[in-house]
Amino acid sequence: MIETLTTPAFLIAILAAISAAAVVFTFGSSMIVKQDMRQRIKRVAIERDKMRAEEMARLRGGTASDGRGTIRRNAEPKTYVKRAVDRLDLKKAFQDETTVDKLAMAGYRGQGHLTTFLFQRFATPFVVFAFAAVYLLLVVPGERPVFLNLVYAIGAGLVGSYLPLLMLRNATQKRQASIRRSWPDCLDLLLLCVEAGMSMEHAFKRVAREIGQQSAELAEELTLTTAELSFLEDRTRAYENLGRRTGLDNVKAVTTALIQADRYGTSVGQALRVMAEEGRETRMMEAEKKAAALPPKLTVPLILFFLPVLFIVIMAPAIIKVMSNGMMAGS
Repeated sequence: MIETLTTPAFLIAILAAISAAAVVFTFGSSMIVKQDMRQRIKRVAIERDKMRAEEMARLRGGTASDGRGTIRRNAEPKTYVKRAVDRLDLKKAFQDETTVDKLAMAGYRGQGHLTTFLFQRFATPFVVFAFAAVYLLLVVPGERPVFLNLVYAIGAGLVGSYLPLLMLRNATQKRQASIRRSWPDCLDLLLLCVEAGMSMEHAFKRVAREIGQQSAELAEELTLTTAELSFLEDRTRAYENLGRRTGLDNVKAVTTALIQADRYGTSVGQALRVMAEEGRETRMMEAEKKAAALPPKLTVPLILFFLPVLFIVIMAPAIIKVMSNGMMAGS
């Protein structure tokens, strides 16, 4: 047996068998890996189509990731509103390049909201003028001349023309305040999702689901961004639209970093980590700023309300004693 095992022919046969087995194993494993890769790509495509269908159903139904109705639907305006806007050509009179962006910052999207806003800008001065004229001429006419009351009513109408802009600005500020307050937490969650191996679509979707309880407005924006990342061919447009809809410098900085990471192939996790640290530092600086501004704000209430009461409590017994001693001396 030893002689057989040590013969050159037997050794050559063993080496040939081992080589053949190695070749078969190599090619077989490569085929298995390719088949596994195809299955993974197929699963990713199925999951992507499923997510796309869910986002479309959510957007059409007008619900956010937390189940609440937060996305404002593109409600069709009344017939007379649309007719008035078309016949009077109010788009040319009141719409500029930033009108659509301003409405988007306030959460109003679509042609319906634009038509309603333009009609409000046209009709509000007349409504305010009519109300002021009726109030000044019929309710409280006083001794003023009629033309003076009409002048006051016209002035009220001119001031009322800015009422839709003020309401839009107020809605925008409230929405931006909600997004700004929850944005650092959103960055931390995005960083955790990306470092866990999620894609940006799944990360935005997951964060939108979690952040909805804290800020429904931010969850709405992230949901729209998820849908745009699934539909748009250029991912940078989805990030740019997120910054344009929010109008916040912090959000624009993060979207710029994501665009650069996607364009140049840099680490998305590293960019999000840097932005998350800057967001936490910014929030801490804002808290310190508010704390530093508290003593000057308390000065006036302290002088008006606390010090007089303190003086009364301290000096009242002495005054009462002096007055009682004076009355006893006089008697």
